[in-house]
Amino acid sequence: MPDLTYRLVIRACHVLFRALGLRIDVRGAYRLPQTGPVIVAANHSSFIDFMFVGLVATARGRLVRFMAKKSVFDAPVSGQLLRGMHHIPVDRAHGETAARAAYRALLAGEVVGIYPEATIGRAFVVKDRVDVKRGAAYLALRTGAPIVPVAHWGVHRIFTVGGRWSLRRGTAVQVLVGDPITPMPGEDAEALTTRVHDVLVGMVERLVDAYPQKPAQPHTAWWWPATRGGAAPAADEARHLDEEARLKADAGRRG
Repeated sequence: MPDLTYRLVIRACHVLFRALGLRIDVRGAYRLPQTGPVIVAANHSSFIDFMFVGLVATARGRLVRFMAKKSVFDAPVSGQLLRGMHHIPVDRAHGETAARAAYRALLAGEVVGIYPEATIGRAFVVKDRVDVKRGAAYLALRTGAPIVPVAHWGVHRIFTVGGRWSLRRGTAVQVLVGDPITPMPGEDAEALTTRVHDVLVGMVERLVDAYPQKPAQPHTAWWWPATRGGAAPAADEARHLDEEARLKADAGRRG
């Protein structure tokens, strides 16, 4: 059976979802093309949000080849699983290698998953445009593949940065799929990235607006956005925390 490892992992994810009693609501999956190359561009708020973004593709009979940082591939268990599912390792020092692998996957008609924010957003809303990478736009311009925006909300309550995790049953997780985005005549990667970013920002805001489990006391909820009175880091603080984490990781690699 092709992609046996991937399909076994999907089954394991569904078992986990049921065990946690998650209230998962996926809307707009029909917008993801059932055939041909597709770039999925999603917001990034959790270590496990790929599980929920992937639900969109499986609903359409497809699998996503996610681009993920190389360090995850270096770990014995996760690395073996990721390679078995044909995900794409990204080495920040040699990004062109990952770009070529994603390009080949798209030419083969695959779905490639990209997080334009690159790292988990600690503010739990989409990062500012200046912090967003242009990889998805470059690939779309080069291959003609549409970019399908996928927004999610609630996944970070289960497992995210800063040692935050919860096995509380019944957590609501919402996933929203937007209309495919294709480059306009004369549009460059910068402009296309801005357009994708703005769409994702709006989609996440819609999910937060409609979230069925809003905190009774927002100022005490670490997972609720600061822009809405929550205790999550504000954008500037989140950027500072990102930089601290990057410097620490770089120091660890040098050591």
